[in-house]
Amino acid sequence: MPDKVLIITYYWPPSGGAGVQRWVKFAKYMPEFGWEPIILTVDRAYAAYPVTDSTLLSEIPVSLQVFSTPATDYFTFYKKDKSKIPSAGFAINNDNSLKGKLLRFIRGNFFIPDPRKGWNRFALHKASELIRIMGIRNVITTSPPHSTQLIGLRLKKRFPGINWITDLRDPWTDIYYYDQFYPTILARLIDAGYERKVLKTADSIITVGESLKELYSSKVPGAKNRATIISNGYDEEDFSDIVMKCTGYTITYTGTLSDIYPIEGFLKAITSSETKILLRFIGAVSDKQKRSILTTLKSDDVQFTSYTDHRTAVRYTRESSALLLIIPKHVSSRSILTGKLFEYLASGRPVICLGPTDGDAAKILDETGHGKTFGYDDTENIKDFLKQIPEMADNMPAPKGYSRKELTRKLISMLQATGR
Repeated sequence: MPDKVLIITYYWPPSGGAGVQRWVKFAKYMPEFGWEPIILTVDRAYAAYPVTDSTLLSEIPVSLQVFSTPATDYFTFYKKDKSKIPSAGFAINNDNSLKGKLLRFIRGNFFIPDPRKGWNRFALHKASELIRIMGIRNVITTSPPHSTQLIGLRLKKRFPGINWITDLRDPWTDIYYYDQFYPTILARLIDAGYERKVLKTADSIITVGESLKELYSSKVPGAKNRATIISNGYDEEDFSDIVMKCTGYTITYTGTLSDIYPIEGFLKAITSSETKILLRFIGAVSDKQKRSILTTLKSDDVQFTSYTDHRTAVRYTRESSALLLIIPKHVSSRSILTGKLFEYLASGRPVICLGPTDGDAAKILDETGHGKTFGYDDTENIKDFLKQIPEMADNMPAPKGYSRKELTRKLISMLQATGR
């Protein structure tokens, strides 16, 4: 009989995004290592997804048991326009009207840790039922939303004998857009209290990078000894049948581009290039950033495409000369490791990274040789690198250590070492 592990995740297909892919891929490969994943998620009819990607539904193994429950939807005030459900915690929703600021204040002070906690009581009931009926001994809660971690906290209190693993993909109270919620001192204390209690109680802690591990380890004595790094990654099968081709000189950026992503130094390097370069953005771009880009570059040198499904995004990266990665400018920027970095690595194209040159993303690019990191205003060195790109290898081999299968192997090793 395979060992069972209950994975509690708010985001699950048809929700889109890197966090969804992380656990879809783990669930895909865990049976190969003798483990049976069981998924608990929110019923899509009650879910508040910033983006959807129905193509990810085909990634779910037929044999996988997926349970879903209702939820109280605290995003009801967005219902008339589903596209307004905030993505990246309002990072792209810079509505500075009185109403916009008020909504963010309400979110930051009355819905702690986040509005998706309306799922918790339903999920807690169902998780308890599954643990009792199936004899589950291992439980993983993954966030964001960090309210999901409070489900694990309650389960650990109710079932002291389970092995509870908290998977923290992003910072909690240190996330770069946290201050946009205007949290009061009391709200900060409550949220930080939840964070410390989760870190103190969990049997094991997973983070996606070294700096994030250090950040969480600094909050609770002894947390470092229980923390393991399991990064995001890429699935080789996602790239196997997509032909690499590129006409002209195209640089592609995928994902959110909010106002906190400095791009001015890079745009200056583009404008001074003797070669015609097409700069392509796939995903949500803030109005301010879009105006800045169109003011600096000619309109026929820029292409904006709204959010696409995962497979189409992969195709865009394979059809590029190079890929642009921008780390948000924030005190926590060294620890930011976006999921798209690893898919960039698998694309076989060189990566231009803007961010801290001593950050986790920079270290991975140095380690793999798949690109280079530049300071946000390092225009001259960016210009030199742009000249080199046409002469670089057409297809850099993907680093095996970041494949989804190898990362699943690492997860299983941790479960075997800590499981009950």
